[in-house]
Amino acid sequence: MATQMQQAREGRITDAMKIVAEEERIPVETIRERVANGTIAICANINHKNLRPRGVGEGLRVKVNANIGTSSTFPDIEPELEKLDEAVRCGADAVMDLSTGNNIDVSRQRIIEHSPIMVGTVPLYQATVRSIREHGAVVEMTDDDILETIEQQAKDGADFMTLHCGVTRSAIERMRRQGRVMDIVSRGGSFIAGWMLHNEMENPLYEHYDDILDICEKYDVTISLGDGMRPGCTADATDRGQLTELITLGELVDRAWKRGVQVMVEGPGHVPYDQIEANMKLEKRLCRHAPFYVLGPLVTDIAPGYDHITAAIGGTLAAVSGADFLCYVTPAEHLALPTIEDVHTGVITSRIAAHAADLVRGVPGAREWDLEMAKARKVLDWNRQMELAIDPDLAKKKRGARNPADEGACSMCGDYCAVEIINKYFHKENCPCQD
Repeated sequence: MATQMQQAREGRITDAMKIVAEEERIPVETIRERVANGTIAICANINHKNLRPRGVGEGLRVKVNANIGTSSTFPDIEPELEKLDEAVRCGADAVMDLSTGNNIDVSRQRIIEHSPIMVGTVPLYQATVRSIREHGAVVEMTDDDILETIEQQAKDGADFMTLHCGVTRSAIERMRRQGRVMDIVSRGGSFIAGWMLHNEMENPLYEHYDDILDICEKYDVTISLGDGMRPGCTADATDRGQLTELITLGELVDRAWKRGVQVMVEGPGHVPYDQIEANMKLEKRLCRHAPFYVLGPLVTDIAPGYDHITAAIGGTLAAVSGADFLCYVTPAEHLALPTIEDVHTGVITSRIAAHAADLVRGVPGAREWDLEMAKARKVLDWNRQMELAIDPDLAKKKRGARNPADEGACSMCGDYCAVEIINKYFHKENCPCQD
């Protein structure tokens, strides 16, 4: 079966393109054209049967991903499925299964089977766990371990895969010569860098890129080119290692598109606010405007417990400047495996950042949503405000806890509500306090 990109280039409009066009309020021919040229990716593995496709990229609503998955400390899949349900309920567009606990295959298969939204994976995690169990060390991982894992995850229905193909020996050497505070913080990046340094060989994901393209073409898996050299603190942002990897990723985008394989590019983690716009424009320039998927960026390093906020600050500017897909950051970032409450907070916070950018990007429906909320506030229509709230349950809880049931204004202003006062004297006919 042809990929979405291959069909788009042949002039065919797929069912997935129709669904994306309807959701985005954009002509379906525009979707087809942008899928054909690679600026939109529709991450939809042919084996993910209950998926409602979504598009990522040019002119579309900024999408939000939630990370879930088991760990060696918490290997039970059931809580992760509950987190998946919560992420979907909160409006996430994708989840990534980052499982490293027991029975990784079963965890992934159950998540994909359960998920109506895009599912991403990181095959290197499973290949590493497999290598440790079978060979005793990460550095004993074989090329077959990696390729067989990618094939299995594609066969199971993963819609997109983070693959750290750009962590090359030259990128590592440039990073080493320049020096870094935190070296490599990407888990996948550290796995492959450790393997390369120990074996004194080039990255097998880079060396076997054509084999990977064969697999992804077969199942229509979107490659998400991982940022294994991303900065782990603001002091390391926009350095030689990061930019060397980005140049390589741009070349890998070209090779994927030549085969008709869809691709996204992943972006930096910790970036000072004044460097974010430049980072986004560099990616778009070097990677030919491929969809850009960013973690954060986190604009400061000093806020453990509040990193969902530091990421939202950076995420809004990133999306305004060109990023198309935000990976959520939860209050547990840098601290622990997130709880279901952390997942809720992370998704909602990232959605706020994404929507703030949508307003600036001119995404259809974004300004209308804000305008409807403003109109409801003007007449103190609390029911309508709750309907329009991005987190209705929290809004209702806050409203109900601190206001009398029949109160028109809120208890912040009480008898001195600005809305009531101006309506009384400026728009008498709209005032909810008039008989």
